[in-house]
Amino acid sequence: MQLKRVVVTGLGALTPIGNTVEEYWDGLINGVSGADTITRFDATRFRTKFACEVKNFDVQAHIPRQEARKMDWFTQYAVVTADEAIKDAAFDKEQVDLDRIGVIWGAGIGGLKTFEEEVLNFGGGDGSPRFNPFFIPKMIADSSAGLISIRHGFRGPTYVTVSACASSGNALIDAFNYIRLGKMDICVSGGSEAAVTQAGVGGFNALKALSERNDDPKTASRPYDKGREGFVLGEGGAALILEEYEHAKARGAKIYCEIMGGGMSSDAYHITAPHPEGRGAYMCMKLALEDAELPLEAVDYINTHGTSTPIGDPQELKAIERLFGEHASKLNISSTKSMTGHLLGGAAAIEAVAAILAIKNQLVPPTINHFEDDPEINPNLNLTFNKAQARKVDVAISNTFGFGGHNTCVVFKKI
Repeated sequence: MQLKRVVVTGLGALTPIGNTVEEYWDGLINGVSGADTITRFDATRFRTKFACEVKNFDVQAHIPRQEARKMDWFTQYAVVTADEAIKDAAFDKEQVDLDRIGVIWGAGIGGLKTFEEEVLNFGGGDGSPRFNPFFIPKMIADSSAGLISIRHGFRGPTYVTVSACASSGNALIDAFNYIRLGKMDICVSGGSEAAVTQAGVGGFNALKALSERNDDPKTASRPYDKGREGFVLGEGGAALILEEYEHAKARGAKIYCEIMGGGMSSDAYHITAPHPEGRGAYMCMKLALEDAELPLEAVDYINTHGTSTPIGDPQELKAIERLFGEHASKLNISSTKSMTGHLLGGAAAIEAVAAILAIKNQLVPPTINHFEDDPEINPNLNLTFNKAQARKVDVAISNTFGFGGHNTCVVFKKI
């Protein structure tokens, strides 16, 4: 069968460095760090006392109080970013087929704050089973997609993908596939996460995964720097409106770019550590570009997973060098997690937005907080250190890898 073309016609973002797409991009190109002392709870007894929190967010400016109180933070972030993206896409709900509009969202954990609160309240009581009647609907990850669907009356396929930090990458690829197979006209896709909680920070501390640079939080996320020692936890989310090309063209939609392909793989190696040879990272990029039917030399920019961990960062770069060969040194590569921290299940969504805006603006956001070269990393790679770089960006790819060995790569192209 003839596969349909898929384009991006709307964007929404709520991040630690900006609460709209415009603010987010401004933060990215200006190298703003979203890290600071945790305000969500008293973190003085935790090994890590900072995170990349969403700032100055008034949910009641977007969602009535009675509705918002029935949602976990991650769902609030999903609803708000979806609203922004839908408004940006500017389609008339009276002129489209709501049966052919779906919602495919990504969340690695779901309602962690809700679960934590309910269990603590129960444990601190007399043992009587007293729980909030909204406990389960607030906690389950699929509530995000469900509530977006209900809010807007979209009756197409609606669900949530859960694959740790690759969750919203899987969501985007699923949405892309549904549309190109002709099963949807439009899909609201993306991801959100809200894990800056006592359980989230404490759990990742126990794994020894987080940076503990408490004396200087803003420089703690330093991908590819010799002094990196763990990732910085972030929160927020992003939404993308994916649309069948002819459908978008017929209604005169603004088009940001075309999605050309997606690749998925598994490390089949370890529950938290990446494959030592970057095998899964290599394979998902290779599959994505084969799916896109693009040569390696077509790629201009890679938004990497780049979490600022000692093991993960060089392995991803080794996979890039292995796949791209001589072209690797001609690429711009950057990790925007140096600014936003790691949004876990929402990471692929906000980083897809960064890649798309790099194409739109012909400008590559930087990897900030580079102080000292790592001898394990090839100095010939252009890791876009510390300052945004203007360049021709026709094709950008975005990598995201998750605990369990899940790997995704999405390919975006200027149209």
